[in-house]
Amino acid sequence: MIALAENSYGKSRVRIAKVKRHAGHHDFYEWTIDILLQGDFESCFVAGDNSKILPTDTMKNTVYSLARASSADCMEEFGKELVSFFLDRNPQVSAAQVALSEKSWQHLHANGKPCPTTFVQSSSERQTAEIAAARNGVPLVHAGLEGLVILKTAGSQFTGFIKDSLTTLPEVTDRLFGTSVRARWKYSSASLNFAALRTRIRDILLSVFAGHTSKSVQHTLYAMGEAALANVPEIETIELTMPNKHYLLADLSRFGQDNPNEIFLPIDEPHGTIEARLRRQG
Repeated sequence: MIALAENSYGKSRVRIAKVKRHAGHHDFYEWTIDILLQGDFESCFVAGDNSKILPTDTMKNTVYSLARASSADCMEEFGKELVSFFLDRNPQVSAAQVALSEKSWQHLHANGKPCPTTFVQSSSERQTAEIAAARNGVPLVHAGLEGLVILKTAGSQFTGFIKDSLTTLPEVTDRLFGTSVRARWKYSSASLNFAALRTRIRDILLSVFAGHTSKSVQHTLYAMGEAALANVPEIETIELTMPNKHYLLADLSRFGQDNPNEIFLPIDEPHGTIEARLRRQG
């Protein structure tokens, strides 16, 4: 006997840009959206009966149409609107999930002031959000960021690690510490000022990274997550992934030169990967 254990389907990488036109300035958003529906779709898989299937092309069109009428000014609120829309219109759907990522566009500064209708994309950082809800359930909201590339040139060391017959890495008390942060946190409520909280959490993560005296990537990762939870009661958990982007001290002795920790060789691969999820006790 064969049975369909679980299933879902949806539309991925729906890209949308939106301009909000205010008197004197514009806001610009660029989002990529993934939609996933769960529900009573067994007849489609087993018998080829599409009578309960909402076409994924319709899901794509829903994003554009809803964005036109939406007053949402952040991904989390727009994701909530999408989830509610799919559940309200489709009784065969038992749960809906929407994942969003946002490119970082900022107003261009020229002559010492921001241009009200001109934007610049200065980094590869993306903001992220995930909203999921079961029918008659309360939405669960996660948010985060990825591609936040940061580096410090002081306050980082790595000593006291295991050394065996295969160890070639020397201990170092003053090293470059570079990483590309991916963070994801869970909100305790679906009704919060998400934009302000995102800014606050990001500022905390960056401040701790800059000021922490690091004994390892793990050590600093924990300090960053700990500070976010301690200072933002609106989040319940935080996950951080921080690859160790290596910068190797260049050996200039063959050229008769010293290297007082100034010349480095950037190495993208291979790199260390460190990740953890922190939560509140009790």
